[in-house]
Amino acid sequence: MLRRRHLVRRLTPLAAGALVASGLSAGLALAGPAYAGSKACDTRVNNTHAKLLECVTLEGVREHQAALQEIADANNGTRVSGTSGYDESADYAEQVFRDAGYRVTSQVFTFQTFIQVSPTVLEQVAPNPGPIATSIMSYSGSGDVTAEVSQPNAITGCDPADFAGFPAGDIALISRGACSFAIKATNAEAAGAAGVVIYNNVPGVLNGTLGNGFTLDLPVTSVTQDVGQTLAATPGLVLRLKTDTFRGEASTRNILAESRGGDPNNVVMAGAHLDSVNAGPGINDNGSGSAAILETAQQMAKVKPRNQVRFALWGAEESGLVGSTYYVNNLPVEEREKIALYLNFDMVGSPNHVFFVYDGDDSDAVGNGPGPEGSAQIEDTFESFYAERGIPFKGTDFSGRSDYGPFIAVGIPSGGLFTGAEGIKTAEEAAIWGGTAGDAYDPCYHQACDTYDNNNDTALDVNADAIAFSVLQYAMSTADINGARGKGNFPPRTGAVSSPSWSAQGGLHDHDHEAVTE
Repeated sequence: MLRRRHLVRRLTPLAAGALVASGLSAGLALAGPAYAGSKACDTRVNNTHAKLLECVTLEGVREHQAALQEIADANNGTRVSGTSGYDESADYAEQVFRDAGYRVTSQVFTFQTFIQVSPTVLEQVAPNPGPIATSIMSYSGSGDVTAEVSQPNAITGCDPADFAGFPAGDIALISRGACSFAIKATNAEAAGAAGVVIYNNVPGVLNGTLGNGFTLDLPVTSVTQDVGQTLAATPGLVLRLKTDTFRGEASTRNILAESRGGDPNNVVMAGAHLDSVNAGPGINDNGSGSAAILETAQQMAKVKPRNQVRFALWGAEESGLVGSTYYVNNLPVEEREKIALYLNFDMVGSPNHVFFVYDGDDSDAVGNGPGPEGSAQIEDTFESFYAERGIPFKGTDFSGRSDYGPFIAVGIPSGGLFTGAEGIKTAEEAAIWGGTAGDAYDPCYHQACDTYDNNNDTALDVNADAIAFSVLQYAMSTADINGARGKGNFPPRTGAVSSPSWSAQGGLHDHDHEAVTE
């Protein structure tokens, strides 16, 4: 697909490192060779890292994000799977891949979905009436109740006995922690609660799910720790809680695009989820990863890879990795064995970013263990990309809460990039990457404000290049993963970087999506 482009200048390696460390705007520090121009990139074969990275641009990625924003704007501000907003997003992506010449498959599946039909309301009726900021729990039931507020005897409400003496008809105010949200809500409903408000036990917004097995017709929402503690200390508290939801079976699809050349017995996969949450358009989560995949695919369209390349845009990730799980579980064993590796790109342009790399070898010794054999080499590839450009990076745990999870579960080497979700940036991180300590990496995570403006140009530009670099590298050689023969100008990347001190500060993967359970 031909697209008009403007003059873009790229960062030199040293300038990029200085820019990221200082937190300066990309617009103030661009330096390096001029962009080659649209005609060259639309006609030439970008079969080297230098040529490909010259043509994969921030502007190109942002064009795709703008298209996704336009789709959301026309569909009640959301692109959640099971709605027309997602269907139109998938149509758009499918057309981009087809126009670029890939073999495209639309993989349809059904799933249990949750859709917020109209805005959720939480209001303080007495004393001091006024609105309260809240987030609906996924799979909440519907209801509109005005009632007094009571707390369980133990604030986490994980044992039915915690609700002994609870006044039937009241709204239950419960703290996060110690058990799943569904258990808390179930215990409250059994005690006669007319609604549930769960407050965070750490600073920041709480976005969680009751799970698609939750069928009680009970309104359940969440508030921040500060709001919850204030409500808990308010005598004579009366709240109005209103939710309007749909829970049921829906149809959606994954979009898969394969190169027409390359070894079909040695497949390199790169993927990102395309869906948003109910609350907003999801332009960082995960329009950023999806747009970078589309831009990379377009600029690699004329490349003749040594290995077959398969791009994937997943549906229903926000409903519990449904699309990627469906894909992996429905692959015959012999087809799984042809997948050399999987690269995952979920949230790569967060406004208050850190450059996180999935910790394939568990060198950070935080959280879950290492990925399948070969994951450490994928980590090395990304680390070498950043290190060669003087850009600090940090390990992040394979928590299983993004689409690499199903691939790891069947032993496929995996890796990828992440710039942070609702986790809080530390002072140490702010000193290295800039931004604001004490704020979330993405202050609009799973919210209506995750729009086209919810973006850091520097992070997205750097990571778009890293994505293109890694896909082309493995399209030409997977020798470091499985010893497969590659093209001579693409040597294995393993061992290319010895980690500097700032690259090993612990896994910090907080990208829970709708999978937060306690």
